Amino acid sequence: MATTPSVLYFLFLIALISPILINCSPVQDPQMVVDEVHRSINASVSRRNLGYFSCGTGNPIDDCWRCDANWEKNRQGLADCAIGFGKQAIGGRDGRIYVVTDSGDDNPVSPKPGTLRYAVIQDEPLWIIFSRDMVIQLKEELLMNSFKTIDGRGASVHIAGGPCITIQYVTNIIIHGLHIHDCKQGGNANVRDSPTHYGWRTISDGDGVSIFSGSHIWVDHCSLSNCHDGLVDAIRGSTAITISNNYFTHHDKVMLLGHSDSYTQDKNMQVTVAFNHFGEGLVQRMPRCRHGYFHVVNNDYTHWEMYAIGGSAAPTINSQGNRFLAPNDRFNKEVTKHEDAPESAWKNWNWRSEGDQMLNGAFFTASGAEASSSYAKASSLGARSSSIVGAITSSAGALNCKKGSRC
Repeated sequence: MATTPSVLYFLFLIALISPILINCSPVQDPQMVVDEVHRSINASVSRRNLGYFSCGTGNPIDDCWRCDANWEKNRQGLADCAIGFGKQAIGGRDGRIYVVTDSGDDNPVSPKPGTLRYAVIQDEPLWIIFSRDMVIQLKEELLMNSFKTIDGRGASVHIAGGPCITIQYVTNIIIHGLHIHDCKQGGNANVRDSPTHYGWRTISDGDGVSIFSGSHIWVDHCSLSNCHDGLVDAIRGSTAITISNNYFTHHDKVMLLGHSDSYTQDKNMQVTVAFNHFGEGLVQRMPRCRHGYFHVVNNDYTHWEMYAIGGSAAPTINSQGNRFLAPNDRFNKEVTKHEDAPESAWKNWNWRSEGDQMLNGAFFTASGAEASSSYAKASSLGARSSSIVGAITSSAGALNCKKGSRC
């Protein structure tokens, strides 16, 4: 027979006051005990009225929305769950829902209604979803307009086999729940980026997600692998970015954050890299940083061949609560790589490891002033203990969400 909430409440009360009885200490204020019971129960019950007990994992993004069996009817609520430097990215939260029904991409200059390209170039805010499972092979880069969300929940959506997503000179973008892989270079073609403008594109890099002078960007719960250049690259003054809950596999140069050592406009870049799983077949750049401020927090690093976190041009890297499992190769145990500078220079760069778990001989070479105020600009959320990173990142990547049930 199921245990009722009232019985659970009684058991909880007994458990709370038992130590008091055992210690034979008089209860000075019985109402304090009752109040404490209420506080404890309220802390354990979802504040979103999602049931008697939380399904929380310690992952603040997932705990914000995944307990809700009616997530499909409140899709745009996802925008309120962002964390980190990209937490203000609202995407298409304030617009209507647009349903992609056509997986084709026949004409990058005159896209057909119903296609993903038609949706992302519109001037109005849109929350873009998909009518069914589909593989979208783009002919040219998918140039996005501002205030858009691409939400793959409830369908298996692959963007693969052609050029992929470009976020250039726009703001407020959410990319969620997509499989992005086998991305190719595009270019030497005209491509539309709004209802009133198209232009000539030179050869693209072939990134999975390319962020170029973009701001307020959130890439969450995507599975990315095997692209021509980077899986997620952010350059040319991009900032206010969160890259979270993604599953990265089978790739060399995973993530570049910063255009070049000479491009000093990236000095204000702030990026949060949180709750991701860096998995099999990865080599380096998880991420590679330049100039700005980078919070690398509660990620699970299970594979790298050369290094995990690197950088040049004196970036501030704040590594907290990550789990680093070094490869068996004894020459590649180091998590970090200070690039393109002698030790006399990089020893002053602010790189720290705080609460990270080092496994199989992994080690982090810290540098700079440990108490530097620059870490305030590289801190974007409270790190959880590295001991629960496995639970926090267990659902990294695109989710298999079914309508009418918890995701």
